[in-house]
Amino acid sequence: MATTKNYKDFVLEQLSLLDSIICKSMMGEYLLCYDGVLFGGIYDDRLLVKKVSSNKKYNMQESIPYDGAKSMYLVDDIENQEMLRDIVLDTCNELKKIKEV
Repeated sequence: MATTKNYKDFVLEQLSLLDSIICKSMMGEYLLCYDGVLFGGIYDDRLLVKKVSSNKKYNMQESIPYDGAKSMYLVDDIENQEMLRDIVLDTCNELKKIKEV
C-alpha cells in the first residue's frame, strides 16, 4: 500500500515549524530531509524516523518501513508539532555528528 497524497500533505503541514523540509517521492512513498540530512520518511501512511540514541527518549515503537529494511521509529503523535520538531532536530543533529566521524 502506498502513502496517500493527503497523508503526505498532512505530515508536511505538521513539520511546518521547520524551514526547508525536503520531501522526495520514491516508489509511492516519500523520503524526508532536513538541513541536508535524510532523517526518515513516510511509508504506508506512517511517519518513520531513523533510530539514533538521541531520539530514544521519545519512547517510539520500532517499525519496519518495507520488507528488507532496517527498523525505524514510528512517530505516533504527529499532531504535536513541537515534539515532532524536537524529534527531527535531535535525529538530524546526531546523524550529522555520525557523518562527521
